[in-house]
Amino acid sequence: MADRRPIESWLTDMDGVLIHEGVPIPGADAFLKKLRESGKPFLVLTNNSIYTPRDLHARLLRMGLDVPVESIWTSALATAQFLDDQRPAGSAYVIGEAGLTTALHDIGYILTDHEPDYVVLGETRTYSFEAMTKAVRLINDGARFICTNPDETGPSTEGPLPATGAVAALITKATGKQPYFAGKPNPLMMRTGLNAIGAHSETSAMIGDRMDTDVLAGMEAGMRTFLVLTGLTRPEQVEDFPYRPSHVVDSIADLVDRV
Repeated sequence: MADRRPIESWLTDMDGVLIHEGVPIPGADAFLKKLRESGKPFLVLTNNSIYTPRDLHARLLRMGLDVPVESIWTSALATAQFLDDQRPAGSAYVIGEAGLTTALHDIGYILTDHEPDYVVLGETRTYSFEAMTKAVRLINDGARFICTNPDETGPSTEGPLPATGAVAALITKATGKQPYFAGKPNPLMMRTGLNAIGAHSETSAMIGDRMDTDVLAGMEAGMRTFLVLTGLTRPEQVEDFPYRPSHVVDSIADLVDRV
């Protein structure tokens, strides 16, 4: 595919692109260093809503990857931005961790289980039956159902864990109400991220390891897309999809010279 205008800003997924099971992928540090030196705006994205950008900055720094706090964009931040645009100074019953509750506090939301405007479901390692039951009852009473992301499983050292999408399916089954997902593959996450750094889709690129989230969201947001083969999507799977990335590369190391 012929290149369009030069790439002036970069968005990249985190897991499978920069790190894998807590270990940096070779070339990730060089790519981030080149981005910082170039002065081009960039964002590291994650659908994981557990951690705040400050938490993720510290975790990445311990791995030797220096990503400024302001260059981290999570599904929790995208969800908060969406709610602030839709219903400023609203209220929500939240199932999630500090990444999500902090993002909602920062936009002035009241977190409550008394007639909230929204039920907001995010990632947590401690989904409780009591919290899910309360969410079901609040949604049945009229609260709108929002989820940070549709990921059905999440990684752990022991193997896959049930994630937001799986719990959302349970609540949907109990209420008959489908949630609105703010995170990838919703291009909303890309557009709000681009707005946050003052970038334009026509001169931006998205790097990811998944065809069904990263590439799809980047494409629908109007960006150039790069698929790296260090994560979930294998080379032979690319042709299974009705859309294609702009470019397929082995790893993030192959993109250092493109910055």
